[in-house]
Amino acid sequence: MDKETYDALAKARLERAKELLDESKTLLESDKYKSANNRAFYAIEKSIKSLLASKEIDADSHIGCLRQFNVHFIKDGEGGFGSGDYKRVAEAQRIRNNSDYDDFYVADKQECSRQVQTAEEFVIKAAKYLNIEL
Repeated sequence: MDKETYDALAKARLERAKELLDESKTLLESDKYKSANNRAFYAIEKSIKSLLASKEIDADSHIGCLRQFNVHFIKDGEGGFGSGDYKRVAEAQRIRNNSDYDDFYVADKQECSRQVQTAEEFVIKAAKYLNIEL
């Protein structure tokens, strides 16, 4: 892909991240915490994938995405991201896994609210970094 295509991909992914964020907020308001955790995590991941696309990088897996994010944004503090953000993504992934796969996992409103807030912060930071208005 050329730079123009990657830029279009970054924008499309960020728009999808915003959709996922909106879905997570609606699910949170409807007390559907496990589903809201899922959508919040994917909003974060799509935000990260949009950032990576801006650097002409693509990752196929959750782990690959997080590793590339660490290398290209966390370590250098690029886009205002730091080690705390890396930890929040890892936590969001753990909560999403529990919400999706652990039948006995009890998701609560407080934890879910934090997940949605984290997702919103990632979408906003990515939009600012990419200079894209949502």
